[in-house]
Amino acid sequence: MTTQSQAAKPPVTRFDAVIVGAGMVGAALAGLLAEAGMQVALVEAKASPLRLDDVAGEIPAPRVSALTPVSQRLLAHLGVWPAMAAARVTPYRYMQVWDAEGSGHIHFSADEAGTAVLGHIVENDVTQAALNQQIAKQPTLTRFDGVSVSALQTTASGRWLVLEDGRQLQTPLVIAADGARSALRALAGISVAEESMEQEAVVTTVRCAQSHGATARQAFIGGRPLAFLPLTVNGDDRFCSIVWSTTPEHASELTAYSAEALGQALGEAFDHRLGDVMPVDSAYRFPLVQRHAQYYVQPNFALVGDAAHSIHPLAGQGVNLGLMDAAVLAEEVVAAWHRGAPWGSLATLSRYERRRRLDNTAMLGLMKGFKVLFGSHQPVFTLARNLGMSGMNQLVPLKRVVMRQATGERGRLPASCR
Repeated sequence: MTTQSQAAKPPVTRFDAVIVGAGMVGAALAGLLAEAGMQVALVEAKASPLRLDDVAGEIPAPRVSALTPVSQRLLAHLGVWPAMAAARVTPYRYMQVWDAEGSGHIHFSADEAGTAVLGHIVENDVTQAALNQQIAKQPTLTRFDGVSVSALQTTASGRWLVLEDGRQLQTPLVIAADGARSALRALAGISVAEESMEQEAVVTTVRCAQSHGATARQAFIGGRPLAFLPLTVNGDDRFCSIVWSTTPEHASELTAYSAEALGQALGEAFDHRLGDVMPVDSAYRFPLVQRHAQYYVQPNFALVGDAAHSIHPLAGQGVNLGLMDAAVLAEEVVAAWHRGAPWGSLATLSRYERRRRLDNTAMLGLMKGFKVLFGSHQPVFTLARNLGMSGMNQLVPLKRVVMRQATGERGRLPASCR
């Protein structure tokens, strides 16, 4: 991999594709395009890429993802998974979900799904650092770190980007992977439907008195889902990553608590199913907003990941949806590039949008539906959700269908994910 410094070397101006945003989705996409032999530029506002030496410390990072087996296969295809596994990944074979206001409950297992695991809980920093390490080996990938895009223009042959330090990049294809508040999406003039979930997520890491038992647990407490996601640290399987989606007022209270008070609140809300709970890190909060771009593509321009859609963390699907965006877009672009077709054309990019928009829209709608169903205190809703959960728990074939959806086995998967 070539690294462009801020100093005097003349910039390389022509690339087959330019990706703006080197987070997990942008880095994965860069790896997929570069491994095919395309000349790729990766532009990132942060100055220093995260390294594996910097992650997987004694205290896990607060932000984690529940990576599906499909996402695992993509990361294995990229050669990233072994480094992640050597750092820290925690498989889970079971999932328990219950309604704290009633008797409804459901239990999933990998055996019922016909898979080795339902997924892995992985710190985002671990995935990011492993991707950074792997894509650095790609000779056709050039990184531009510590710099933002100041202008985006259309040319006869594609797009022209001006970086804030004056360097200019020309390409038939620009891809925005710069997050939910995508500056590049705004420069392209793509509007976004935005809906506040009227909640904030409180995240932290705790150590419980009992083993997590390779089980991801989630309780719905008055419309405020509380997740205990399993983490194993240096062989100790009593750690969990906490995600509590709650009201802004409650989030403010929780993040102001002492460690002891927060642990007590978490334990009580969770019915002490894992015994006493003790936070090992600070608690952080951030607002929950669902967003969906009006469209994903323009001629010579595409959105992926959170730049196209951002979702409630309820099902842990955000990163998985973004990685699938990257895999599908890479498959369509590389296929066009190999056959000599214009890979930045609207015809090529529209195939990507058709393959991804319906799945993303369905998941966004499902999360909104869950919020309405579990946020209501009306007796008819309480009865319906409890009967529905408990009834489904007895129907293994239906549970198997739901689990296949949750593990990412939806629709026509790209070759890199099979």
